[in-house]
Amino acid sequence: MSDHKAASRSVLTVGDLLSFPALQIRLLAGGGGLGRTVSWAHVSELEDPTPWLQGSEVLMTVGLAVPRGGEAQRRYLERLDDAGVAALVLSTRLRTPPLRPAFLAAAEERGFPVLEVPLAVPFVTIAQEVAAAVSENSAERLGAQLQVFGALRWMAEENLDIPALFARLEQLSGYRLFLCAPQGRPLLPGVAAPEDLSVLPANPDAPPTVPGGFVLPVLGPGGAAGYLVALERAGARPAGLAVVQHLATVAALRLAMVRQEREVLRREGAETLAEMLQETLDAAGAQRRLAHHGLDTRRPVVLAVLRHTQDEQLDGALSDHPHLALRRGDDRLVLAEPGFTEALADLPGAVCGVSRPFTVGEPLRVARREAEWAAGRAGEAGKPLIHYGEDATGRWLPEDRRLLAALVEQVLGEALRYDAAHGSQLLVSVRTWMERDRRTEDAAAALHIHPNTLGYRLRRFGEVTGRDLSTTAAFTEVWFAVRAATELGVAVGGP
Repeated sequence: MSDHKAASRSVLTVGDLLSFPALQIRLLAGGGGLGRTVSWAHVSELEDPTPWLQGSEVLMTVGLAVPRGGEAQRRYLERLDDAGVAALVLSTRLRTPPLRPAFLAAAEERGFPVLEVPLAVPFVTIAQEVAAAVSENSAERLGAQLQVFGALRWMAEENLDIPALFARLEQLSGYRLFLCAPQGRPLLPGVAAPEDLSVLPANPDAPPTVPGGFVLPVLGPGGAAGYLVALERAGARPAGLAVVQHLATVAALRLAMVRQEREVLRREGAETLAEMLQETLDAAGAQRRLAHHGLDTRRPVVLAVLRHTQDEQLDGALSDHPHLALRRGDDRLVLAEPGFTEALADLPGAVCGVSRPFTVGEPLRVARREAEWAAGRAGEAGKPLIHYGEDATGRWLPEDRRLLAALVEQVLGEALRYDAAHGSQLLVSVRTWMERDRRTEDAAAALHIHPNTLGYRLRRFGEVTGRDLSTTAAFTEVWFAVRAATELGVAVGGP
């Protein structure tokens, strides 16, 4: 045991094993990896022992698992290296086949030490030497585990925020820590996602070892909510898999707390927005509640109406934007600062209308009408997002719904009744023609009718309503009436 007393006071490396005279170990290839950390010594004759390894092991074999072909030997070595094995020890003159150039070249390329031990040195001797050398380090790992349990006390007593908590856990564990959802986006605010997403496993049950560290699932109610990636820090002493497992538990607990906080805020936000829409909340109360949700009440806000979107998609798009959200039927109403609307344009299949900016404390009924009108216009135009006022017509329509209804009745009333009585499509034909800038052939194609049929319908509309669409005055009046009908939700058809 005296051969390695100095080594036992620090991290044991593959190079240290070569320096123990009693082991008589010889380096065959991969000398660039002699600085690799050794945590244990393990015997395996399996072709793929990696599911049962934690990383940093010296793997010992009499050669039964070593393939005979060069490429197969190379794949065997790469499997071990990818799983974080520190070195491979082969016993001479037993069952090891000839080592092929491809195998030895891979060891050199990867800096993966391939060692040979004489038959006179049993594997148990190597295991005992490694166990003795790492015994002091084991005590340090146990202390690290106990301190990780103390993270629960830190959160309660010191009120550490998430970045400060994980910075402390990094110092304690000897790893750089990353958190991400299965898709790769950040899982907790203030903790970065890994740059290299290839380290993420195909499923949560995959072996935890990756080159230079571990990847473990962060569990939630429905299974793996994400992954903790722990990579060894240069110059630090990694605390091992058991500590990383405890870190994943701390991350899962913190994630549950964050989700609970978000759910409470979501419900409170929905209640606040409902009261603002009902005008039962005064301006001062609205400002206090919006400030509680992270909104700067000194700045204008907008109201958005979203259609055809899933809650999970919307929540993901708004995760970085303070907001209030409320579901009304099939619509989702969102109150936030104007900049948030950029995140809505990329929601797949969603249709969004946004009001003009307004000051907190103003009645929301006007903003809601504007947002609903813009959402309807976006749906008609096939656009994902429209702000109220982008359509020039909307700027000139009155806000009073009674005036809008009067305009629709005065201009379109006879045509609406004629269509209802005869099952005709005068209004949809007029609207389609107008929306296509009076291009008769384009409008007819959209309606799936002959251009002559469309021409007849336009003339018949003029006869029924008394408005000749060839004149600028009549065209303008009918166009405003069609837009007013859309805002009121009066069906005027569509192709």
